[in-house]
Amino acid sequence: MTFSISGRCEKTGTFGIAIASSSPAVAARCAHARAGVGVVATQNVTDPSLGPKGLDLMAAGLDAEAALAKLLDGYATAEYRQLVLVDAKGNAAIHSGAHTLGTFATAKGRHCAAAGNMLAGTGVPSRMVEAFEAAQGPLGDRLIAAMQAGQAAGGEAGPVHSAGLLMVRDVSWPIADLRVDWAEADPVGRLAALWTLYEPQLEDYIARALEPDAAPRYGVPGDE
Repeated sequence: MTFSISGRCEKTGTFGIAIASSSPAVAARCAHARAGVGVVATQNVTDPSLGPKGLDLMAAGLDAEAALAKLLDGYATAEYRQLVLVDAKGNAAIHSGAHTLGTFATAKGRHCAAAGNMLAGTGVPSRMVEAFEAAQGPLGDRLIAAMQAGQAAGGEAGPVHSAGLLMVRDVSWPIADLRVDWAEADPVGRLAALWTLYEPQLEDYIARALEPDAAPRYGVPGDE
């Protein structure tokens, strides 16, 4: 029901995940990231609690593979879960349980990993990784490019209705948390358009939090 790309920007240390699904509000349940720590994607028959737990393990010093092993140790329903972890150095670890739904596949790349279930074909995640590695610009651009490549490769076998983009960097809140929680058609396209709108303003929103007196004006009616 889901395909995603998780990644790290080597230049800025930004972490992020972009994700899409046939289910509503996929990013609210499946996308987890923490500044300076990494990313966890919790997919398939989703247990959202695994996101914060995985991030806590990596924050305690475990790399992605060790954190994944610890996360699944003694976890009774591991065979229903699909998980992707990317740690602070860009290393990735992936788990697809025996009960992962439909056609599923995963792929790792440089500072990124992609995974999906109920896919149109097993090549979708590898195409996403290729697009992420080939793309230029901010991490958000690269994540969106990967999602568009995944969709072009067939994406999910059925209609996709929600998508999201979550990114963290050097502040205690997400620098981007963009969601299309339900769309009858093309939520990935709508997410791309939303990112195009938001990206030029991203640094301004950070400045308004840290230095409101020096931040750019709002440029809206009433801002005199």
